[in-house]
Amino acid sequence: MTDHSPFIIAEIGINHSGDIEIAKQLIDMAVDCGADAVKFQKRTITTVYSADYLDSHRASPWGTTQRQQKEGLEFKRYEYDEIDDYCRKLGIPWFASAWDISSQTFLEKYDLKYNKIASPMLTHTPLLNMVAEQGKKTFISTGMSTYEQIDRAVDIFRINGCPFVLMHCASTYPCRDEDTNLLVIKELQKRYGCDVGYSGHEVGVPPSVMAVVLGAVALERHITLDRASYGTDQAASLERAGLSRLVREARMVNVNLGDGVKRITEGEKKVAKSLRYFE
Repeated sequence: MTDHSPFIIAEIGINHSGDIEIAKQLIDMAVDCGADAVKFQKRTITTVYSADYLDSHRASPWGTTQRQQKEGLEFKRYEYDEIDDYCRKLGIPWFASAWDISSQTFLEKYDLKYNKIASPMLTHTPLLNMVAEQGKKTFISTGMSTYEQIDRAVDIFRINGCPFVLMHCASTYPCRDEDTNLLVIKELQKRYGCDVGYSGHEVGVPPSVMAVVLGAVALERHITLDRASYGTDQAASLERAGLSRLVREARMVNVNLGDGVKRITEGEKKVAKSLRYFE
């Protein structure tokens, strides 16, 4: 086990519902609960999705098409400027998973400390190369991916000398307990000899804490003001009480595990004097 607390990423994603004030409330929540960073998602809608898909029907608070829904959830430059200023004021790092090349170029303007490869983008070779060439510590989610696909991604980051953390992930929202498959964390550690974290989409907190017991050095969980809010990620997110519990319990794991050296504590010595009659 490592002797440090896991790096905890509060994933705001698109749970801000396109509202900068909700985004700020979620940032406040992450800071108050003790998260180490907040993360968003950035897409160029017309690059990521086809015109036919964008024109297809989808009822949402923004209209009746996929295009209206997707555009309603995307922040503009001035809103990201506001996010950047707000996070710097509060002293919490922010970063985002880019879903296309132009979005990654957009994010470069903010001189962010971290990068993120979302699970759907793990096979996007041009994006992987672009991110790896930047040399920033990158969290790489592995949901929906085979070992062969992960092999190729890892090779790209190692060729470029870019530090990374593989994030075990099951890409269902919410994820059933029987699909979390946390022992994959140990397999990833063994196969790649690298740091491994966990990006969880389960409803509760225990699987994320168990991931730390298994050696996860980073945790990523979606957060929300209200799990009943509109959105595909809301039900798989943690509200304030859940995030607070996650941070508290995840950071106690290494304290409880200790160093594995069998010893008699000072407290035990005192108890032994009153309870032990034979040497």
